[in-house]
Amino acid sequence: QVQLADSGGGLVQTGGSLRLSCIASGRTFSTYAMGWFRQAPGKEREFVAGISSGGGNTDYADSVKGRFFIFRDNAKNTVYLQMNSLKPEDTAVYYCNRGSSRLVTRREGDYWGQGTQVTVSS
Repeated sequence: QVQLADSGGGLVQTGGSLRLSCIASGRTFSTYAMGWFRQAPGKEREFVAGISSGGGNTDYADSVKGRFFIFRDNAKNTVYLQMNSLKPEDTAVYYCNRGSSRLVTRREGDYWGQGTQVTVSS
């Protein structure tokens, strides 16, 4: 059973930065793509960013492109989301997610972190 533990959320002012982390259990981390999703109050969960198993390919939602960066350290079983130039509309609970293959995807996989709250004040 894979377990994902995400962390790093908090309260930040508009224009600030945060780095989220997601640590995975097990020995298969490096063979799966990973992604970050978010869910704001009253809204559906949405894709934010994804990265292939080896880290060579990434994908971003248009709303975060150029501000957020996803990267991974397979030696540490960890995927990160660096969030810069944060806006109030980025406020949400952020979840890491394991993909179902090596390829970067916007589809939700079966395994989720518990979520970490990001709040951006105006």
